Amino acid sequence: MIYLPQHLKTNYLIQPIESCAAACTLRWRQRKLVVHGADETATLLPSLHDQEWLTNCLERSPVALVKLDLAIGETGLKFWANSCHQAKKPAYLRLGSTPNLPQKLRPWNWQLKRIIDWIAAAILLVLLSPLMLSLAALMFVVSPGSIFFDQWRVGERGKLFKIIKFRTMVVGAEHLHHQVMGNQAGLHKLKHDPRVTPLGYWMRKYSLDELPQLFNVLLGEMSLVGPRPWALYDAVRISPDLRLRLNALPGITGAWQVQGRSTLLDLNTVNCDDLSYLNSWSIRQDFKFLLMTIPKVLSGFGAY
Repeated sequence: MIYLPQHLKTNYLIQPIESCAAACTLRWRQRKLVVHGADETATLLPSLHDQEWLTNCLERSPVALVKLDLAIGETGLKFWANSCHQAKKPAYLRLGSTPNLPQKLRPWNWQLKRIIDWIAAAILLVLLSPLMLSLAALMFVVSPGSIFFDQWRVGERGKLFKIIKFRTMVVGAEHLHHQVMGNQAGLHKLKHDPRVTPLGYWMRKYSLDELPQLFNVLLGEMSLVGPRPWALYDAVRISPDLRLRLNALPGITGAWQVQGRSTLLDLNTVNCDDLSYLNSWSIRQDFKFLLMTIPKVLSGFGAY
């Protein structure tokens, strides 16, 4: 077992293994472990043997949180995020600060928004619980496997969290993601995705699979209205000059969901629209997007 002292100043290089996409450089910074891409000048440490090994190291270390550089790639981010989750250490993407976020410019209005989020999510969960239980029962009958699907997404200040949805794909679909998407540019969404079940297509059309995200709102990981919550395979492909958008609190619905959705798949355009939303944010605008969401959901606009 390797223990790294809290006061360590030297960079240390972790060799790549099959589970991790790229070599990593580790640096201590005030109880924060910063994971960079490989640095040839760093001191070499033995390879990470497996997920459990890294989890044990994190559990026994004085690390308070882990910051991950996007340079380590999607597989590397997942590897570290899973270990951090098991070790109960929060994991964040390493991003610069974004001074013009609404919570910094209008803190009191933002606090009101978060109170409304929590109350509305709690009420909606109570009202929609019969529908959600019915969907869970239907899935149990026609689509054997887990009822829920969780996936790493980027949250406020780059914090990684697991988004909760009803499963709409076959079991193990995540392992086939890049095989199905290939080198597709833009958002990784496919109209005729062979992994989606017949029930999943129907649930996606009316956004029923997204109802469990109300639990993410209650946990403070999402808002009812906000920018798109980026998956890791999309986040690593965002243009570097737009990555500061990843600091924003994501939402279940928002500008992309009601104005573009699957008809707008360009990563940079979606991020620019999100930045416009953040720059002009107001509670009134959020309420407007919530009202616009209702007819879009009922019509199945741009959903697949």
